[in-house]
Amino acid sequence: MSETEKITINLGPVDLGQIDLLVQEGFYSNRTDFIRTAIRNQLRTHAEEVRQTVARKTLVLGLQNYSRRDLEAVREAGETLEIKVLGLASIGDDVDPKLALETIDSLVVLGTLRASPSVKAALRDRIQSP
Repeated sequence: MSETEKITINLGPVDLGQIDLLVQEGFYSNRTDFIRTAIRNQLRTHAEEVRQTVARKTLVLGLQNYSRRDLEAVREAGETLEIKVLGLASIGDDVDPKLALETIDSLVVLGTLRASPSVKAALRDRIQSP
């Protein structure tokens, strides 16, 4: 999966100049390459802390999809979900707000939540900030 999210950062002119110098000298192909590399290096440095926290908070790591069929099965079983994802949580476009409200008690996403605007609006009070 090669999907990405766009973020914006503010850097001082000296830091930015140093990045540009490294790009100019061929260490990185562009600013984005430098920033991605720096982020990956930091994530590697803290990999054990991330692993322990994921386990402690019982987060699903990676991609978690919830289709209409999945949520209908949850409803038929008389159950509800407490969704906790580090990565991408995706609620299918075929899921209507009523079904989402009937089956999702709470939603914590460290990363990206992909759902229709109407489902996001319906779940607004159940989406917990990290």
